[in-house]
Amino acid sequence: MSDIRLPRRRFPLITAVLATASVAVAGCGSSESSSDAVPGGGGDTAAAGLDAVYENAPVADDSAIPSGSTMAEIQERGVLRVAAALDAPLLSQQDPSNPEDVEGFDIDLAKMLAIYLLGEPNIEIVPPASETREALLQNGTVDAVFNTYTITEERAEQIDFAGPYFTSGLAVATRADNEDIDSVEDLNGKDVIVGANTPAVTAVPEVAPDAEVTSFATDPQAVQALVQGRGDAYVQDYTLLLAAAANNPDIKIAVQPFTEEPYGIGLPPEDAEYQAFVNDWLEQIQEDGSWAEIWEATLGTVVEGDAPTPPEIGSVPGS
Repeated sequence: MSDIRLPRRRFPLITAVLATASVAVAGCGSSESSSDAVPGGGGDTAAAGLDAVYENAPVADDSAIPSGSTMAEIQERGVLRVAAALDAPLLSQQDPSNPEDVEGFDIDLAKMLAIYLLGEPNIEIVPPASETREALLQNGTVDAVFNTYTITEERAEQIDFAGPYFTSGLAVATRADNEDIDSVEDLNGKDVIVGANTPAVTAVPEVAPDAEVTSFATDPQAVQALVQGRGDAYVQDYTLLLAAAANNPDIKIAVQPFTEEPYGIGLPPEDAEYQAFVNDWLEQIQEDGSWAEIWEATLGTVVEGDAPTPPEIGSVPGS
């Protein structure tokens, strides 16, 4: 897979959130809903430096995939269907010059899960909107959601979660020339942009009750609105803002994370066998170091410090 084309502006590792890993974000959706599936994975789609990770990736024993299970159905189909963004740099970004090439922390983890199931990183991507993720799992359109998807008890009543596999938090971005905002309290009286159906929708009124909140359906739309001056600030997941700021000199991160958002892998509801299978895989890639290598090749390119320690699986309500 081709290199991520981002300037190497490196940001501090946030001790309270990223360093403990105790990102991906309700979770932060960054893509519009689409009925078109996008192929992903394959022999030439490894991010730079990840070829060896894929080659040495664990593959499940036959005994872990009983007949009639969800895992067996995926094996028979020969492809893992994944809900994931196509427009989230460092997390899940499509290469405009090669639409079948999608790379980033979330999507490379999805390819690793496909290898565990199929022996090859064969994935099919369905871009979700934040409000469609549960439906895509409930109706069987996808097998898993890798989409900066925050584990909440409310969501866990509708679908299952594996993980958490990473923790980020809401932060605040402004235009680069803005000197008026350096705390969440400064959002009071300001026009604040948020992503639809993300934690920011409820978090901003709690920390800044006098802010005027405007929602946008996708992360690129929200970033564009901020750059164009249609809002004073954009409150979104720190990892998404990191990528946006690294790729756009017109914006900056003005306020570091002020919440914690545990990311989970969304799974179809009421399938404890499949959930345990995915959690076992997560534990394996954490222990063998491949989780850290994927982080370093993606999010780690714009964050100072070593890869964080992954959060404990099952450590948050709803997981």
